Amino acid sequence: MSLLSAGDRVALVSPAGPALASKIDAGAAVLRSWGLQVTTPVVQPWTLPYLAGSDEARAAEFVAAWRSDVAAVFCVRGGYGCLRMTDLVPWKDLPARVFVGSSDVTVLHAELNAVGQPTVFGPMPGTADFVGDPLAQQRLRELLFEGTRSWTTGTPVVPGTARGVLTGGNAALLAASVGGPRWEPPAAGAIALLEDIGEEAYRLDRILTQLLRAGWFEPVSGIVLGSWTDCGDVSAVLADRLSGLGVPILGDAGFGHCAGSWSLPLGVRAELDAGAGTLTLV
Repeated sequence: MSLLSAGDRVALVSPAGPALASKIDAGAAVLRSWGLQVTTPVVQPWTLPYLAGSDEARAAEFVAAWRSDVAAVFCVRGGYGCLRMTDLVPWKDLPARVFVGSSDVTVLHAELNAVGQPTVFGPMPGTADFVGDPLAQQRLRELLFEGTRSWTTGTPVVPGTARGVLTGGNAALLAASVGGPRWEPPAAGAIALLEDIGEEAYRLDRILTQLLRAGWFEPVSGIVLGSWTDCGDVSAVLADRLSGLGVPILGDAGFGHCAGSWSLPLGVRAELDAGAGTLTLV
């Protein structure tokens, strides 16, 4: 079943870092070419240049978009900042909407999934990963408009099958969220999606070790690994930290900070067959 249809209104928001106006305009143009009516963000640059506005302004924009007459909310980019505004959002009071974002937006996915809202981990319209990547655009459009339900991708690392709710996203943000006021490990049997960018092997080791020590992986029944762009060769640390969990693992699954990135849902049930390289919604 499709999530969006031509004619739907959607809002773009900036919950994290600032996006170039030219990128936002280009991304909005792509969405309009899909038949969507697009409202662009209005928050202003703040004293900290790596944020798209004050925490209060970004949270207010986010909530206002969610409560407006739209079918979907798209984050224009990640960067940094979602952790700073997440405690200002009344998550349980937000109406049902389609939500798209990735990278730093991982923390917002976790909040929405925790209150029963499925989300889409996909490329954002204010970034080169969307604007300059027709294949990534196509894959996001197919998920939103055609209701993609299965993916065949990746390389088997540990064969086996698992069934559970899809969870996760950017590994560094998952680790940074540990200990927050609403933090909790995934649901029993969850299938974890993990990716990252710009983290050297020892830093990825620290991230995974923190998640292991916090018990984040204890309920997980399977793992799907995405891209590790600009991280160097992290195959050894991934094997060292994850293979001992005794769960099926699919590697190189092509989502995250990479060309032609797959858009994947979170907060919905799926079946992983790591040996066959398939992920199927159930």
